[in-house]
Amino acid sequence: MSVLYFPGCTLKNKAENFDQSFVSSMAGLGVDMKELDRWNCCGTVFSMASDDLMSQLAPIRNLLRAEQQGADALLAPCSMCYNTLARAKHFVAQEPDRLEKLHSFMYKEQGDYKGAVDVVHPLAYLRDSIGFDLVAKKVSRPLEGLKLGAYYGCLLTRPSIVSIDDPQKPEVMDKLINALGAESVYFEQRTECCGSYQTLTNLAVVANRTNMIIRSARTSGAQALVTSCPLCAYNLDQMQREARKHHSDLSPMPVFYFTELMALALGQDWKSEWTELHEVDPAGLLKEHGLD
Repeated sequence: MSVLYFPGCTLKNKAENFDQSFVSSMAGLGVDMKELDRWNCCGTVFSMASDDLMSQLAPIRNLLRAEQQGADALLAPCSMCYNTLARAKHFVAQEPDRLEKLHSFMYKEQGDYKGAVDVVHPLAYLRDSIGFDLVAKKVSRPLEGLKLGAYYGCLLTRPSIVSIDDPQKPEVMDKLINALGAESVYFEQRTECCGSYQTLTNLAVVANRTNMIIRSARTSGAQALVTSCPLCAYNLDQMQREARKHHSDLSPMPVFYFTELMALALGQDWKSEWTELHEVDPAGLLKEHGLD
């Protein structure tokens, strides 16, 4: 089975481990991920202005290209890309005039967007199209002993029009963690914002957020965090060094993409180049559980 996916900018740069582990782990489940041709940046952040059509050009152009490739669904692993693309689809579906104006902004040879492509997050795809029972059957190296905190952040469940789960009590990532043989650990700060783009302008805000979230996870018994957002991964992993400047007793905690853990559980080897993209080296934790 071949499914189209949108990698987005970060998965081809600072989060290559996310891209590589996503494609390889889905292949382990019998799904061939085909990268969208001629994709461009998703637009990064959905515009809050109701009349800001220009900000919808980038995501709608990607959805148009997916249509032109004959896809009825486009998977977006990055939570931010998923959120932006899905909200843009919803935005133009509300009023036909919005889409007509967008078409006038685009080159005519690009064609018109019909709204036929669904934007799907891989976690929802694993739950709804593959099923966690099948995932569990495919596991050849269970992640036994690992206690993992699923960090949802903001963008997988907010706003409700694009939510892939219950905004107050999400469980889709927890169910995946359990299917991989690990133990999912509930912690209070699992849906709190990581600080987002404050990491560019106000490091103290993000440092405090990182400290709060990691302490919450550790207090609940988690050994590592699991996420689906490169920006969350950056703030919770790369920013731990900054967080310790403000909170010297903060102990390092590894942060994984859910796809890295899928790849391991499905029998693939951990790649040294993935380690290089982690601020907190997960090697010790993986070795402790025979997963190195």
